[in-house]
Order: sequence, then structure tokens, then C-alpha cells
Amino acid sequence: MKETLTFNGQTVTVEADGNTPLLWIIRDSVGLKGTKYGCGIGMCGACTVHVDGRAIRSCVTPLSAVRGAKITTIEGLDPEGQHPLQKAWIATQAPQCGYCQSGQIMQAATLLKDFPHVNDQDIDNVMNGNLCRCMAYVRIRKAIKLAAMELLQNA
Repeated sequence: MKETLTFNGQTVTVEADGNTPLLWIIRDSVGLKGTKYGCGIGMCGACTVHVDGRAIRSCVTPLSAVRGAKITTIEGLDPEGQHPLQKAWIATQAPQCGYCQSGQIMQAATLLKDFPHVNDQDIDNVMNGNLCRCMAYVRIRKAIKLAAMELLQNA
């Protein structure tokens, strides 16, 4: 089947089975490599992207479920790397190996949209499903709070 989707503001037509996971469309058909394959069952968060502004796990979301949707990957969050989360990740040196970080950032972007005055409990509740093998959670929390401060200052 042919589907026309919007990835990071660009219209793209892909041809794939409707059951194909969005992750493989993003990586193999569209060629965006920032979204990672982690577990394949939606439990680790490495594949997190936004569909119509909400964080979803792309490894378990079939192409047929995103018809007409606007999809944002880490590459589209801010192509210049100037989103407050991207800058905070660098400032706090949040990543260690970095593998999970695109999913962490995409989940955190939804967190800050929903909870602009974020606290530790909000972070724990929303980020709970995003796993980091390097255990960089303390730095991730620090980066989220730093980005929240910048977003509130610029609001």
C-alpha cells in the first residue's frame, strides 16, 4: 500500500504493508536514523517519536495507524539542535553511550508540554518507560529541569 505521511514537516510517500512498524518506515523508507530500535515490544522507549504531538513507541505502531498523521522524529524536534532539551542534554552531559537519548528527549518533550512546571514525580511518572542501560537517569532528570526552566523563561 502507498501512504503519504508528513515527517518533520515534509510530505513523504512510502510503499509498505500496513502492518509494517512505523520504526522501519522511519529508518528504512524515509532514511532518518536518529530513532533507534531497542526492544521491539514498546517497553524501552528508544524508538519514541511524536505522532500529532504525542509520544508513541514507533516499534509497535503499524503504518496503518498513522494515516494522515504528522510525525516528528528527533531530527525534526529542532533541526539546528536548539530545542531547550537538546541544549540541556549537552549542557548536563546527559548521554553516556547515547543510544536511548533520542527516545528520552522525545518523551521529555511531551512531558514538558504537559507539565511545564515539572517536578520529580512528573518526571518519574512520564519517563518511567524510557530505559537507559547506562543509568544516566540523574543527568537526564537534571537536563529535563534545565530545559523546563528555559521554556518557562521564554514563555
